[in-house]
Amino acid sequence: MDLWLIWLIVAALLAVAEIFTLTAALGMLGVAALVTAVCAAFGLPLAFQFLVFAVVATVTLLFVRPLAVRYVLQPQGARFGIDALVGRAAYVVSEVSGLDGRVRIDGEEWTARAYDETLVIPPGKTVDVIEISGTTAFVYPRD
Repeated sequence: MDLWLIWLIVAALLAVAEIFTLTAALGMLGVAALVTAVCAAFGLPLAFQFLVFAVVATVTLLFVRPLAVRYVLQPQGARFGIDALVGRAAYVVSEVSGLDGRVRIDGEEWTARAYDETLVIPPGKTVDVIEISGTTAFVYPRD
């Protein structure tokens, strides 16, 4: 069996293993094996093939993998619409209970209910928006 084919099989196995681990390390080693397979196809001696594999693996693991991991672990982008209101402060306009009430969020009035149905929040209090369901804000008082 030709050496380039062995390197190609190793690259494929590492790529499949990467799919199951999602660490990016095995993927980088797979890339190194693929580059080595190309070099082996051009007739590079075995000792130099191992050198190429080691150099490419080192470079990708030290420089490319941190960039890939940072990209994957980026915080979620900006929230829009009603999702942006969750976590915001609101001003209680009329008494909020487990059944009904009104709050002002960023200048707009919303129907509201207490997140804890046993609470009654008097007007004038500041509350946090915990959840939005339809046109109703579920709120919890700040203490």
